[in-house]
Amino acid sequence: MSNSPLEPSGPEEPPDLAEVLRSLMNGDIGANPEMADALKQMGLENIDPAMMQMVGAQIQAMMAGSADDGSFNVELATDVARKQVSSTGDASVTAGTQRDVEQVVQVANLWLDEVTDFPVSGPASAASRAEWVETTMPAWRGLVEPVAQGVSGAIRSAMQEQFRAFGSQDLSELGLPPGMDPSMVMGQMEPIVGRMSAAMFGMQVGQAVGALAGDLVTGTEVGLPLVPDGTVMILPANVSAFAEGLHIDAGEVHLYLAVREAARMRLFQSVGWVGPALIAAVQKYAGDISIDTEAIERAVRESDTTDPAQLQGVLQNSLFSPEPSEAQQTALARLEVLLALAEGWVDEVSERAVQPHLPNLAALSEAVRRRRASGGPAERVFASLVGLQLRPRLMREAAALFAAVEDAEGAVGRDETWKHPDFVPTAAELPDPARYLARRAGGTEPTRDAVDDALDALLAQGTAEWEAEGDDPQAPDSSS
Repeated sequence: MSNSPLEPSGPEEPPDLAEVLRSLMNGDIGANPEMADALKQMGLENIDPAMMQMVGAQIQAMMAGSADDGSFNVELATDVARKQVSSTGDASVTAGTQRDVEQVVQVANLWLDEVTDFPVSGPASAASRAEWVETTMPAWRGLVEPVAQGVSGAIRSAMQEQFRAFGSQDLSELGLPPGMDPSMVMGQMEPIVGRMSAAMFGMQVGQAVGALAGDLVTGTEVGLPLVPDGTVMILPANVSAFAEGLHIDAGEVHLYLAVREAARMRLFQSVGWVGPALIAAVQKYAGDISIDTEAIERAVRESDTTDPAQLQGVLQNSLFSPEPSEAQQTALARLEVLLALAEGWVDEVSERAVQPHLPNLAALSEAVRRRRASGGPAERVFASLVGLQLRPRLMREAAALFAAVEDAEGAVGRDETWKHPDFVPTAAELPDPARYLARRAGGTEPTRDAVDDALDALLAQGTAEWEAEGDDPQAPDSSS
């Protein structure tokens, strides 16, 4: 039995727009009163019923579904990501593996207790790749929703331009009577086009998140708080793959990565403003993104719509305008500083924690730095979903700064860096720890610029979101 036009045969194939239009006008609509009413409004109630025998079940489901499904299909994204990870093998986590991870994280927390007062964040979890997808998809939805809305509008615009340019021959190929106003058809198809756009973007999100799930070793390795409730999530299968080429005992590798993840989650849970500020910075960048509508219109017009893989590929390459706006550049600058500070703190605290215990610390640290510098799936995900190039160029400077603060003021002084957003190092201070220490000693305020103003706006947004959820990011914590 062949697939309907809206039923993707695989994660790489979006719906075929031309086939959708043909099926729409050549199927049996008797079971769908909404479609019948729409055709009557267009003056087509007397069309021979024989012309309506080919409507697919997927189109009927679309017409019967809610019009408020969102700008991308989250269920489809999750399903595509799960199928992608299962296609390469994704064994369920056994009870024994879960116990092993709990023990490793317990040891990691004991070591971290010696070097930071930030408390244990949450439980330990051994996750399969599919479980990581399920756990983090709500966070991905929040990150990419602004882009999905822009893409949906751009595809609608492209379709409208196509319909306005239709001639009588084009109408007849779609099964429409000559002389009919194409704009009326487009008006009736708006809900379907919106759902098609949501499906296409959902498949793109699913493919990207699925690729990332096959590579990440821990739940928040990308540096963003994707895992809720402070859970220290380890992906054992990916950790084993990472350890294979290092020629280091696998247990030592597991411990080192567990310490890093546990430290990261302590930071997110103990410093209430950090996670919301990071998420808000990504959303700010994505919300100001410019969709290249001309490129999308050209892609829809020039692509072979009978080749879904080609159409999706062209659209993916045409989503974003080439130059980021001034607002995006400001958001990106602050995001880079925040990510660098968070990961620099994790680097420094983790090294202090494991130094007395792991003989291959230098090799492990270098392996993580190389992995981060090479980009990999995480960088490709952000580039494809929000047009964002994340480079860890400031992380070494941030780690060196935290080391200098600890040498000067001890571990408590190092962690007090996070006590307020205005107290953290600025971009200008990252490469100059002495300048930052002088500001701390003198009690002077940092020189403000547009980036600091942008951070204030992001923090206000994050605070509002936390308060709406019943949390208070300014509540006292161990960082004060």
